[in-house]
Amino acid sequence: MKPVNAMTIDVEDYFQVSAFAPYIRRERWNELECRVERNVDRILELLAAHDTRATFFTLGWIAERYPALVRRIVAAGHELASHGYGHERASDLSPEAFREDLSRAKKVLEDLGGLPILGYRAPSFSIGKGNLWAFDVLRETGHQYSSSVYPIAHDHYGMPDSPRTPYFVREGLLEIPITTLRLFERNLPSSGGGYFRLFPYGLSRWMLERVNAHEAQSAVFYFHPWEIDPDQPRVQGIDAKSRFRHYVNLSRTEGRIARLLKDFKWGRMDEVFLKPRLTAQAAGQH
Repeated sequence: MKPVNAMTIDVEDYFQVSAFAPYIRRERWNELECRVERNVDRILELLAAHDTRATFFTLGWIAERYPALVRRIVAAGHELASHGYGHERASDLSPEAFREDLSRAKKVLEDLGGLPILGYRAPSFSIGKGNLWAFDVLRETGHQYSSSVYPIAHDHYGMPDSPRTPYFVREGLLEIPITTLRLFERNLPSSGGGYFRLFPYGLSRWMLERVNAHEAQSAVFYFHPWEIDPDQPRVQGIDAKSRFRHYVNLSRTEGRIARLLKDFKWGRMDEVFLKPRLTAQAAGQH
């Protein structure tokens, strides 16, 4: 039997990505055209067409402005999880500021969704060797799992020496790292984002199949609502690397995701990873 993988969506708008932070001041966010609601609605339709439930790591900032969208996510049977409040990298915050960001987002999401928020994903996978204290704060604020570590070498994030499979990073807190494929003594990115848009679809599918078949592991896949929106406004004045990373193959992403939904089995993060490990842990204590 093929493993069930976890489909995840990081709910943020195009102007909130970390790479655009030097070009778009946070104070301007309210002035810009939001496209996240229409894009998430398209994602909900796509998931429904493939009878798939997913996890939506949602910004508190977005939830406050689109409460009906949050309720639609929950009503469709998807897991609502936290992406923090204002898309600030955890590595840029003090422990106190990080706690405030987590608590604010958790309250907003729980009030709107009507269910406990168990999961969190740091913007830009910004938990690494320099801020491992973030796991303590996550546990203290009532989260049960994190999906914030990407075990690759990258110029903006990554902890390549960390475990590649889920592990309890603190008592009661499961870290579910972003999926990589171990090949040629390196961890290769195989779980979505810009790599999924850049690589041929067949290569992405092959890497996920290897993780499922040869390692017998469930994978984590992620993407953003703006990645299915080729008509989004173009941000002016950005550097060439950021322009390429953000805009490459946007017109192909929705079709590729539809193929993924057909080619693999998918579920929610809490059901694929958290609940089985909590059950096994409880059984081991008796």
